[in-house]
Amino acid sequence: MRLQQFVLGELEVNSYLLWDEETLEAACFDPGGSPQEILAELTQNKLGLKYILLTHGHYDHIGGVNELKANTGALVAIHAADAAMLANPELNLSALFGRQIVVKPDQLLTDGDVLCLGGQMLKINHTPGHTPGGISVSTSGLLFSGDTLFAGSIGRTDLPGGDQATLNCSLQRLVRLPDETRVFPGHGPETTIGREKQLNPFLK
Repeated sequence: MRLQQFVLGELEVNSYLLWDEETLEAACFDPGGSPQEILAELTQNKLGLKYILLTHGHYDHIGGVNELKANTGALVAIHAADAAMLANPELNLSALFGRQIVVKPDQLLTDGDVLCLGGQMLKINHTPGHTPGGISVSTSGLLFSGDTLFAGSIGRTDLPGGDQATLNCSLQRLVRLPDETRVFPGHGPETTIGREKQLNPFLK
């Protein structure tokens, strides 16, 4: 598997492009702004974008979805509990930024779903708390944690649909992963599960 990170949009979301080197099938996580860099990477490596995976439905993680889908035909997937956010600019918070972003999902995910990317399996882990339908996606020792877990911090719960107790349960699920698991969050630097167990004050 190969991975490329892009920092997109005004809120500097980490968007990730993951692909299988044999089949050249790719998945993009959270295209939060103009996807021109992602499209260039797809072209340069002759990749076929199969999935646009949304870790949750907030504005800063979905800003480039419609343009990316229009250029690739990829399937847009989000957990069922966040689907309503994609249809409502008030719920996805784009209205607060003077925009009216509406995205139509092609696939609604549930906990335990497995998506195939070439010969690799992407496991969907429902990790609510930041939003009701937040997910973290794991594959081959990697975890794409969205806004559930950050390096040294965790997702906020003071936005509509957030719940601290629920997030705490989700975090306890993630810390059971192997310590060497590399964590790619929705904002900020990469980390590992082991590092967060040792240093993240919210996991003590």
